[in-house]
Formats: sequence, C-alpha cells, structure tokens
Amino acid sequence: MVSMFTAVIEREGDMFVALCPELDIASQGNSIEDAKNNLQEALELFLENAEPEEIKSRLHSDVYVTQLAVAYG
Repeated sequence: MVSMFTAVIEREGDMFVALCPELDIASQGNSIEDAKNNLQEALELFLENAEPEEIKSRLHSDVYVTQLAVAYG
C-alpha cells in the first residue's frame, strides 16, 4: 500500500529537519534530500512496526500548510 504524507523541512543550524505532521514523526539530514529520505525511512519503519491502534491514534488526516501575513513591531 502507498499513502501520501506531508514533509515540512526547515534548516536548523547546519542540518535540515523534516517533520511529518500527520504522524508527528521527524528526522534530519545534512541536506534537504537527506532529511526527506531519512523521514521517509522513519515513516516506513514506523508503519511497518507499529500496531494498527497506535497508527490510528497518531494519524491526523487533515493537515493544512499555508502562509500567514502577520504584522509586528
């Protein structure tokens, strides 16, 4: 089975951190591609090894990524 998940990747110092908000799983890498690949591996390992109840309890199916304009200062 193939499922689609969101990957939010941001730079933290010299590393890149990748987060999957649907399952609240994160990983990191030295590049964007490394972080993305490491997150994919972490998701695959989780989905292969977790009990169905744990997957169901962690899964957030409605995730929206958008930008906001915020005035400050």
